[in-house]
Amino acid sequence: MSHIRSPQLPGPAPAPDEETAPEETAPEEAAPEEAEKAEVEAKAEAEKEPEPESEAEPESESESEQPPPASGWRTRRPKAARAVAWSVTGLSLLLVLFALLVPGDITEITFGRFLRIPAEGILVAALLLVLPPRARRVAVVVVGVVLGLLVIVKVLDMGSYWTLDRPFDLVLDWILLDDAQSFMKDSLGGAVAQAATVGVVALALALPVLMTLAVVRLSRLMVRNRHTASRTLLVLGTAWITCSTLTLEIGGVPLASHSAATLVENRVEAVRAGLKDEEAFEKQSAVDAFADVPPDQLLTGLRGKDVLITFIESYGRSAIDDPQLGEPLGETLAQKTEELKQAGYAARSGWLRSPITGAGSWLGHSTFLSGLWIKNQSRYNNLVASDRLTLTEAFRRTGAWRTVGIVPGTQMAWPEGKYFGLDHIYDSDELGYQGPKFSWSTMPDQYTLKAFEELEHGKEGRGPMMAEIILTSSHNPWAPIPRTIPEEQIGDGSVYHSLQKAEGKDPKEVWKNPSDVRDEYRKTIQYSVTSLVDYVAKYGSKDTVLIFLGDHQPNKTVTGDNPSHDVPISIVAQDPEVLEKISDWGWVDGLKPAADTPVWRMDKFRDRFMTAFGPSS
Repeated sequence: MSHIRSPQLPGPAPAPDEETAPEETAPEEAAPEEAEKAEVEAKAEAEKEPEPESEAEPESESESEQPPPASGWRTRRPKAARAVAWSVTGLSLLLVLFALLVPGDITEITFGRFLRIPAEGILVAALLLVLPPRARRVAVVVVGVVLGLLVIVKVLDMGSYWTLDRPFDLVLDWILLDDAQSFMKDSLGGAVAQAATVGVVALALALPVLMTLAVVRLSRLMVRNRHTASRTLLVLGTAWITCSTLTLEIGGVPLASHSAATLVENRVEAVRAGLKDEEAFEKQSAVDAFADVPPDQLLTGLRGKDVLITFIESYGRSAIDDPQLGEPLGETLAQKTEELKQAGYAARSGWLRSPITGAGSWLGHSTFLSGLWIKNQSRYNNLVASDRLTLTEAFRRTGAWRTVGIVPGTQMAWPEGKYFGLDHIYDSDELGYQGPKFSWSTMPDQYTLKAFEELEHGKEGRGPMMAEIILTSSHNPWAPIPRTIPEEQIGDGSVYHSLQKAEGKDPKEVWKNPSDVRDEYRKTIQYSVTSLVDYVAKYGSKDTVLIFLGDHQPNKTVTGDNPSHDVPISIVAQDPEVLEKISDWGWVDGLKPAADTPVWRMDKFRDRFMTAFGPSS
């Protein structure tokens, strides 16, 4: 049994070899130390890595410049953001509606006009809604600029209607802007005029920009809400057609408006007419019944007379017909008629229709003297460059009169004066005035007439004369007003410094109240008429013939809406034969024309006058 082995039972592991054991067990014993060392080295490396962080810093800064939406003020204050958005949108809509609906005549501005439905707005909005994005971007700019220009034209119309009672002529009226600036400087001071000029220029530049921004905003709103915008336009279009068909009105104004399109159409037609006007005027001026009349047959009925043709600034029909103005002025005219009668004079008066109202005196003067309808600056320029016979030139051409011009309102060179046939022109400098200006008026009428007497009319041994005299004291703004003083106190006019300081009213204060403006206007007319009649009564003679008239009506502050263009005219003389020659004119006795006295166009006076006092009469 010795050959059978017994089973192997587990026993203790053999002891390690003494030489190899240290090498095999060393890693297990060293692991904690190495791990600690590696951890220390990793921390040191982490502390030594600033460069990667600095390289990433620019990226983090750029991100910080554009904060996430969560940090925007619109998110933080949503109610305020919505209020601002609605306010800007509402303002944009109001700007567009203002451009389309505001009238060009400031007197027609009423609340009802802004409640109308503008056809142009509906059509343009529909167009912007259907255009592709690129075309729409171009269209909104075009529409915005057009609306801005439309407002500029309407603002120009407002000023023109207020002063001239007609729309601004886009071809012929630009020269009037310089006159308006000069008037403001003389009336309100250089600072006010300069500020107004800067304001007007800034407004003209800003309006197209503002209108474009408004149209852009409304266009984007419509595109974002295309369905709602389409339904809204459909409703508005239906409402417009209904209002137009039924001729519905609000305050006498049609609810269905197309005024902007009508304005553009009228302006285009006016520009065409303005361009054609020069040709039409040339044909009219070529017809002159007196062009070839020999000098010895001109004005034969006035030979040996002193003829004084005097224009009173802004002396219009409203000064006589208006109850507030006419009653006190009527008393003055009646009193002066009686004073002339006591001095041996008689007078006849009528009406002329001026081509202008509110401003543009030189157009009225040239119409009266030339016998042509000088309604704009282009016609005036063509007239003074022509050989058309004027009434003043007719006197000079005869050789029987010395012709002079007394023009205190002329403060610069006036080369056109030669055309009117005046041997000598006394402007503001030559009249020798040393006193203060009265707003636009360079000197009081009383001084102007005194200077005329000393410089020309009162000279001993002189022959007959014809004088064109312009009286300016009744020029807008009608404040301050000089008062009549004893002639011996006038001197060189220096006395008016103290008088104006003590009694003169500030035009800025007067113009705060339209009623005050009307009162001051009436006083200036009374002053001018009084100065002229007093002068003739004192210095006139049996050979004096005075013709005096207004050049145009005052502006709408005085006349109100829709004024006539009529101005009074009177002829005063001692010689009964002078008034006998105009006995068939239908004029009335005295200095005040009657309400039913015939009205002539001002350009008809020259031919009637030259016929009445020609050899055939």
